Amino acid sequence: MRFFDAHCDTIGKIWEGGADFGAEVRHETEAGEFDGRGLPGGDTLHVTLAGMHAAGIRAQLFAGWVWAGKYRGREFEVGMGKVEAVRQLCDRYPDDLFLALKGTEIAAACEAPEWSGPAGGTAPDARRARIAVIAGLEGADPLLGQVDNLRLFYDAGVRLLTPAWADNAFVGSAYGSGTGLTAKGFDLVEACDEWGILVDVSHASDKAFTDICKVAARPFVASHSNCRALSPCPRNLTDDMIRTMGERGGVVGISVVPGFLSGDFYALERPVSEAFDRAVAAGESVDEAGRALSAAVSRLPRPPLDLIVDHVRHAIKVGGEDVVGLGGDLDGVDVLPAGFDGVADYPKIAELLLEAGLSETRVEKVCFRNMVRVFREVLG
Repeated sequence: MRFFDAHCDTIGKIWEGGADFGAEVRHETEAGEFDGRGLPGGDTLHVTLAGMHAAGIRAQLFAGWVWAGKYRGREFEVGMGKVEAVRQLCDRYPDDLFLALKGTEIAAACEAPEWSGPAGGTAPDARRARIAVIAGLEGADPLLGQVDNLRLFYDAGVRLLTPAWADNAFVGSAYGSGTGLTAKGFDLVEACDEWGILVDVSHASDKAFTDICKVAARPFVASHSNCRALSPCPRNLTDDMIRTMGERGGVVGISVVPGFLSGDFYALERPVSEAFDRAVAAGESVDEAGRALSAAVSRLPRPPLDLIVDHVRHAIKVGGEDVVGLGGDLDGVDVLPAGFDGVADYPKIAELLLEAGLSETRVEKVCFRNMVRVFREVLG
């Protein structure tokens, strides 16, 4: 199976901490411990080059997360730095990765044969099909309240914008004020439509989702959000939202985030997250409060991976089989579901979906075809 993952935070760990993208694939040990992966404060990654090849990843969006609460005064610099880091990753591994600027390039990568090389060549002469890398900007804070700055990021290679992470000059967020688009926010969505930048409604408030529907002329995605009917996390989408996205040709990237998958895990995690918010509001550094959050969350029991099947089936039931994709949020979370250690385990999701009775055609749509379609439509 081939996979298109619509969201990972890996580039942040590479840019900020020098995490090793070339590391070997690692898995949970028989004792239930991780051999160096995912430990609070560690520099290991959920997404590595070896893991991507092992999984059959054909397209991967690397999100450059920038929040003014952490990078105040450096938002533009940090945003550009993370986009440049994505370009440098492609330059470092030119036989494996390329920066995709067009939807046709993404589609070609997802349809290419596993091995390519000279006609009649043997395996030693051939090489793996290259993975399409898409640069995204998570949070519009680097635009510094100016829509025109979006063009600078477009020219640098950004092809997806998540307007919200927290509240900013353009939009209210799911965990913030709950307000919708500002006047500048409406202009920002129009600019995305004009320049061919995919709008991502993950992290946006419910009101902002409604406002984006009013102004967006092209399909949009929720790159890493699940079904609120199955877990009440406000980062998940209501049935009305999923239905609307299906009607408008959009795609929901179902995530492996434990709190998005499991209402029980969300209930346990919520007080820990609220403690983080209080610590930051009281003046504690984001990094220090984040370490405490990571340690606390890592002690919670991990939900089973097969919950993802429930979210996929529910989204298909509500919005149709063309509305569902995958957006793991890998390297953006401290723990993953039981039995899922990182990107190399994506084939387990396909296996679970097939075992649950979904046809191979539907599973292909979930795993890559639906995301390919919407990116091709918007990016050209």
